[in-house]
Amino acid sequence: MEPFYPLHAVVCAHCLLVQLDQYVTAADIFEEYAYFSSYSDSWVQHARDFVDMAISRFELGQDDFVVEIASNDGYLLQHFVSNNVPCLGIEPAANVAEAARNRGVETLSTFFGMATVGAVKRDYGSADLIVGNNVLAHVPDLNDFVAGMKFLLAKTGVISMEFPHLMKLMDEAQFDTIYHEHFSYFSFLTVDKIFRKHGLAIFDVEQLPTHGGSLRIIAQHESAARPVSTSVDDLLSQERARGFDRVDTYASFQIKVNKIKHELLAFLIDAKREGKQIVGYGAPGKGNTLLNYCGIGTDFLDYTVDRNPYKQGKYTPGSRIPIFAPEKIRDTRPDYVLILPWNLKDEISSSHAYIAEWGGQFVVPIPRIEVLNAA
Repeated sequence: MEPFYPLHAVVCAHCLLVQLDQYVTAADIFEEYAYFSSYSDSWVQHARDFVDMAISRFELGQDDFVVEIASNDGYLLQHFVSNNVPCLGIEPAANVAEAARNRGVETLSTFFGMATVGAVKRDYGSADLIVGNNVLAHVPDLNDFVAGMKFLLAKTGVISMEFPHLMKLMDEAQFDTIYHEHFSYFSFLTVDKIFRKHGLAIFDVEQLPTHGGSLRIIAQHESAARPVSTSVDDLLSQERARGFDRVDTYASFQIKVNKIKHELLAFLIDAKREGKQIVGYGAPGKGNTLLNYCGIGTDFLDYTVDRNPYKQGKYTPGSRIPIFAPEKIRDTRPDYVLILPWNLKDEISSSHAYIAEWGGQFVVPIPRIEVLNAA
């Protein structure tokens, strides 16, 4: 029997952190993890671009030390290794950490926090750069996590964190990014509060297109001397003007979510009535929220595919849609391919443009139903 858990995002009336009640522990989620970052070519390129930027901007070299928290399969740190910058990955999922070691990236299989960071600092020293991409949302104890970064950071070191931006999530009703693996959803206002509480100052912020719209924050010790970019105050002011400092702003989100659900189901029903074959592309966490919330199973999608061999031969949780290798699409020639990791729609539609041979089309569900002709 598959376990099912309630999924409700709630807002703290005091600090305005959007968060989930914890039904699944982090240890349960990451004991045997199915997500390997390197299966997204665009994400690996994003990591390479970041490393090039960081080495140049922060003048990193052989005498510096980089730590990545939730380093996954070494998709990012491999670029520091190739540039001869000493680095260490901290990755709780043992199977994924092993893949990183096979890439030549030294990796510890442990959770990051005050209970473990002392040993890291003792054995490796302080970090000149701490990187964390899409990890902040996965942390059940935010105060312990940020305190750990503060403790590990060198006196003049910097922290770079990327995470999906709550403002973008709400603007485009990206409700499928809400699932039990993500404990928290961040406005810039809230993240700034958390970091300030622990003596860390955000001195730069950049809005990125990744994962449907993310923020990259750069932070330092409050005592450090780097000037604060105007982008920090600009974004804080923008969020206040949009009402992200008021609880009532969050109430309209459900209406947008219902609209997407109704429009997606209407499209799928009409397509099936016309005798069209529909399949999925990808088996991401966000896809499971979308499929289960909308009640989409094999009555709509014959199957889905994923590049990750770890997922092939299995089924999507709850909806029980079989997962195959991408070659299955060419074999069955479907009319529509529903892209579940819609944040990678450009990469996926480009690499599978061959569906145009039989008139196939891509469908993107978020932020609205969009049918794309194959290039």
